[in-house]
Amino acid sequence: MARVYNFSAGPAALPEEVLQQAQTEMLDWHGSGMSVMEMSHRGKEFLSIAQQAEADLREIMAIPGNYKVLFLQGGASLQFAMVPLNLLNGKTGADYINTGAWSKKAVAEAKRFCKVNIAATTEETKFTSTPAQDDLQLDSGAAYVHYTPNETIGGVEFPYIPDTGDVPLVADLSSTILSRPIDVSKFGVIYAGAQKNIGPSGLAVVIIREDLIGHADETVPAMLNYQIQADGESMYNTPPTYTWYVAGLVFDWIKRKGGLNAMAQINERKASKLYAAIDASDFYHNPVEVKSRSWMNVPFTLANADLDSVFLAEAKDKGLVTLKGHRSVGGMRASIYNAMPEEGVDALIEFMRDFEKRNA
Repeated sequence: MARVYNFSAGPAALPEEVLQQAQTEMLDWHGSGMSVMEMSHRGKEFLSIAQQAEADLREIMAIPGNYKVLFLQGGASLQFAMVPLNLLNGKTGADYINTGAWSKKAVAEAKRFCKVNIAATTEETKFTSTPAQDDLQLDSGAAYVHYTPNETIGGVEFPYIPDTGDVPLVADLSSTILSRPIDVSKFGVIYAGAQKNIGPSGLAVVIIREDLIGHADETVPAMLNYQIQADGESMYNTPPTYTWYVAGLVFDWIKRKGGLNAMAQINERKASKLYAAIDASDFYHNPVEVKSRSWMNVPFTLANADLDSVFLAEAKDKGLVTLKGHRSVGGMRASIYNAMPEEGVDALIEFMRDFEKRNA
C-alpha cells in the first residue's frame, strides 16, 4: 500500500518512523508482553513512558525548571475554559487578541467567566493580518493576555511574541508547537492540542509557570484545576495513555532529527518554496499579508473557483490529499507540519504547476 501525502490540518500526519515504531511495539512493548493500550497508568511500564516523554519535551523545548508540564484530556478547546478558571485569581477581566476562528472560540468561552477586553482584532481585514505590538490595547489590571500565535484556518501567524509586561501571556500554540525554538520563559501558560505536531488527538499539553498554579476557586471542578492535575502528575484520573506514548515517540523523533533548530530550518524551507510557487502565479493566490503568513498552514485560492473540485480530485489521484480549505474560507489549504516531508511539498508544487498549465 502506498502512503499518501496528507495535508490535513488535524488530526494531521504523523512521522512514518513513529508509526512504524508504534506498529512494532503494538503487541509487546519492550518485552512486557502487553500493548501500551493495555497497561495500567500506575504501573512501572507506563510510568517510565510518561516520565521519559516529559523529560524529552523539556529537553527539546528547553522548558525552565519553574514550569510544570501537564498531559491532559479535552484537547486545546477545554483549555479555553481552564485558563480563566485557574488564572483569574480574584480579578474580573482578561485581555484577548482576536485574529481568527480559534481566537473567537477562546473569547466566547472566556466570556462565561470574566469580562473580556479585546486588546486588538483583525476582523476588519477578514483575519488576513496580525496586529502590531503598538496596536495592542492592553489592560495593566488584566489577569492575563491570551492570543493564538497561529490561526490554523486562516493561515495567519504572529511574527513576534507580544510583550505584556508583568501580565502573564497565555498562548494557544496548538499548530506551531515544536515547529521551531521558542523562549518558554516569555509565557505564563502554553497549551496545545496534540493532533497537529505532537501526536494523535485526545491530548493537550499544558506548560504552566508554577506561580500561576493553585489559584482556582473552590467551585472549580477537580478535573479542571491545574493544581490538582499537577499534584497528580497528570494522573488524577486515567489519562489518554496511548496518545501520551505516541507523543513521546514524536519527541524522541524530533531529538533524533536534530531538535527544534533542525525542525525550524526544514519548516521555513517548506513554507518558503510553497509561498514562492503561489506568488509566482496568477492562477493561485494567498490572501494573508506577507509578514503574517503561517509556516504551518498555507491557504490558497484558484483564479477560477469552478475548478476547485477538479483540482482536489486530480490531486487525490496523485496521492495529495486533504487539501480542501475550511468551509469558512474556501479554496485550498495545505497544512505542512513537522511530519510532512519536504518531498510532499515538492510534489504539491509540481502538481500545482502542471494543473495551471492545463487549466489557465
